[in-house]
Amino acid sequence: MKVVQVTNVDFSLRHFLMPLMQAAQARGHDVLGVCADGPLLADVRAAGLRVAPLPMARSLSPKAQWRALWAMVALFRAERPDLVHAHMPISGFLARLAARIAGVPRVAYTCHGFLFNQPGPWWRRALGLATEWLGGRLTDITLTVSTEEAADARRLWIARDAVPVGNGRDPTQFRPNPAARARVRQALGVPDAQVVVVIVSRLVRHKGYPELLAAMRDVPGAELWIVGERLPSDHGANLEALFDASGLGPRLRRLGYRADIADVLAAADIFTLPSHFEGLPMSVIEAMLTGLPVVATAIRGPREQVMDQETGLLVPPATVAPLAAALARLVADTALRTRMGAAGRERAVGLYDEAAVLARTLDLLGL
Repeated sequence: MKVVQVTNVDFSLRHFLMPLMQAAQARGHDVLGVCADGPLLADVRAAGLRVAPLPMARSLSPKAQWRALWAMVALFRAERPDLVHAHMPISGFLARLAARIAGVPRVAYTCHGFLFNQPGPWWRRALGLATEWLGGRLTDITLTVSTEEAADARRLWIARDAVPVGNGRDPTQFRPNPAARARVRQALGVPDAQVVVVIVSRLVRHKGYPELLAAMRDVPGAELWIVGERLPSDHGANLEALFDASGLGPRLRRLGYRADIADVLAAADIFTLPSHFEGLPMSVIEAMLTGLPVVATAIRGPREQVMDQETGLLVPPATVAPLAAALARLVADTALRTRMGAAGRERAVGLYDEAAVLARTLDLLGL
């Protein structure tokens, strides 16, 4: 079968969809990836996958979205795929609409987080719900990464047969790795005894950076590593002034975009993701597989990943004091970190093994 995977930007295609594309190709299918052009597509092409950059836009601009829609229609008519599999809210809706206009036989959609569950003005949440409801009328197969959002899809009549498939990472790649720990710490000049808190995410406000930086001021026994960058298509205020005014001094290390995330996680002691909104974050899975205790917010996605008091600690979103207390508790207790990290890896291997998640997804797609 010919399958087209559609998402918004190169970051999503490279980090979220490339393993799925490879797995489908390994089953003998002809796979094409579609998203906006970007430097990370070089990795996808180097893996032997075909990519078609289109003028996708992460915005509500009618002109930009009209252009993206008809570019997809033209592509689908030329490629004549058997299945279009769409991802992300805006690109996902446009891809499904384009697939129907182009006469694609089967259309699938994976929700990586409903926008109507994201904090924000009522009109944006209402628009998100309306878009998902209309998109559901265009879709043959609806999948979600989180269990709660599959329940939302069924309850709100977005898709009465929505199925949660989860996310996954390779447990042989993301694992406790003393050699990598020593190597990364030596390169950064960080002693082995120094407790390190790490966050891996895009540099946007809804990942909880204002709260995290404030909380770390009350956790003097640890330093914070921030891994990630701001994408050109990210919305909201630039956070550079926030980082500059953090007051953490040398206890804050900005590592930027890294291709060796598994090694960086292995070099850390605690993972945190105090987001305001998530789907089912890959970074939490990666940290759990690496054997790190996780401090996350009790929101959709993380609260089904992290077992509070067992594999990590859950705190309310958009608050500082509980986040600081949770981080300080783990910083002060090596045995607790070790116990929670081991329990987290065991849970992640059972639930989030990439091979099992990909196989189940492909089966549900009929591939």
